[in-house]
Amino acid sequence: MLRGSCLCGEVKYEIDGSLRDVRNCHCSMCRKAHGAAFRTRATVRAADFRYLKGEHLITAYESSPGTYRTFCSRCGSRLITTFAAHPDYYGLPLGGLDDDPGVKPTNHVYVVDKAPWHDITDGLPRHPQGPPT
Repeated sequence: MLRGSCLCGEVKYEIDGSLRDVRNCHCSMCRKAHGAAFRTRATVRAADFRYLKGEHLITAYESSPGTYRTFCSRCGSRLITTFAAHPDYYGLPLGGLDDDPGVKPTNHVYVVDKAPWHDITDGLPRHPQGPPT
């Protein structure tokens, strides 16, 4: 069981399942949404995710057609991303977890959009666009 929360602590959630497809995303949308060089995210089954507190504070923004980035309306912390085309899975930013997820990124995606001021210094595979299929 993994637990996570927002910065103000008013939204709390738990995950009773495994995380997969952990990656560092360098796309401009992730960089802007998170105010960072990249977003480290995993995929989690929707059935394994549940809010424990503060669901009424969650706001969603449709960042691209059918992709909704959610966040706490009080503190702005990024929460899950939902996908209209894949409702059974969520994108989960690892930065919101309160527990060690026990997983690490396996690759970098959208490296063509990488911030010019950031150097990737690890040996993980780099993909110019999205993850390999």
